[in-house]
Amino acid sequence: MTDDCISTTTIEYITKATLKMNTTTPRNPTDSIRFEDEIGDRPDALGMGIMGGEEPSSENKTANGVLQTHQTNGKVVSFEIASVARMPTERNAMEYNMNHKRRGHALIFNHEFYDIPSLEPRKGTNVDCEKLKNALKNLDFDVKVHKDCKLRELYKHIEKAASQDHSDNDCIAVAILTHGEHGYLYAKDVMYKLENIWHYFTAHECPTLAGKPKLFFIQACRGDRLDPGIKLQKTETDGETFSEMTYRIPVHADFLISYSTIPGFYSWRNTTDGSWYIQSLVEELNRNGKKYDMLTLLTFVSQRVAVGFESCVPSRPIMDQQKQIPCLTSMLTRILRFNEKPNKTN
Repeated sequence: MTDDCISTTTIEYITKATLKMNTTTPRNPTDSIRFEDEIGDRPDALGMGIMGGEEPSSENKTANGVLQTHQTNGKVVSFEIASVARMPTERNAMEYNMNHKRRGHALIFNHEFYDIPSLEPRKGTNVDCEKLKNALKNLDFDVKVHKDCKLRELYKHIEKAASQDHSDNDCIAVAILTHGEHGYLYAKDVMYKLENIWHYFTAHECPTLAGKPKLFFIQACRGDRLDPGIKLQKTETDGETFSEMTYRIPVHADFLISYSTIPGFYSWRNTTDGSWYIQSLVEELNRNGKKYDMLTLLTFVSQRVAVGFESCVPSRPIMDQQKQIPCLTSMLTRILRFNEKPNKTN
C-alpha cells in the first residue's frame, strides 16, 4: 500500500552495483570552484568520480564557457568565467515570460520494478504516471514517459533533453516517481542523488534554459520516519469567522524542486489511487493550473496532502493514522504562471 523505504542491509549490494558501473556513469557536474589533488580519478562510496590526477591546462573549454585554473597553496583551483545566454525575460519583470512558441518538454521517470532484491514493486505508480501525464499535457507540455530506467538510461534521456535547443520553450519539467531514502533516489539498478540530474539544466550546461523555470516533482520516500500529526481544536478565544539591456543571474537560479515529503520521512502511496502527493498535485494542476501561480498551486497541494489524507493500516498500528507534508525548495526569481497558449498545437 505504501512506498516502503530501504533498510541499511541493502547498502552493500547497491554500492557494489554502483561501483561496477562507475567507468561509464557520468561524473558530478563541474563545481564553480573545484579543488584537485594528486589522488587521481577514483569512485566514492556511491560510484561518483572524484576528479584529480593530471593537472589541467591553463585554459580549457567547458560545456558553455572557459575553465580557468591557477595554483593556490599547492592546489589547482578551477573556476568558470561568466557565460552569456539570451535574455528570455526583462530584468525587472515580475513574472516569467511564458509567451514562447511552446510550453516546453516534460519528462516523467516512472519506476515500478527494480533489479535490487530488497525493493518491492511500487503498485499504484502507473496510476500516478497516467494522471500526471494528462495534467501536464493540459498545461501544453510535450510529455515523454520513461519506464523503469536503469541509471545509464536515465542519464541518457536527461542528457538528450538538456542538449536540445529550448529557445522557443517557456520552461522544462521533470517528474521522478520512485523509491528513495535519506537524500538518494533509486533508478532500476542503483541509487543516485537528484543533484546529479538537475545540474544538466543549469545555465552553464543548458544556456537556452537560462532565466527560465526548471521544475522538478519528486514522489519518493526520504527516510522511514512517520508523522502522527497533531489534533487542532478551538479555544474559547477563537473566532468563527544594472542596465535594462543586460544582467547576470546565478547559474543555479530559476529551479523549483517539489518533494512529496520532508527529509527523513515516509511518503505514502495507495495501491489503487496512487500516491497522496501526485493525486493532490494533479488535482491542483487540473483545477487551477492556469489560474494561480506555481507557488500558490503547491501551497494548495500541501494543504490537500496535509488535511485530506491519513493512513489507514489497522493491521499495523505503528503505520496507522499517519500524516504527511510535502516540501518545497524554490530558487525561482519571478512569479510562474501557466497562461493560455494562443497558438496551441496538437
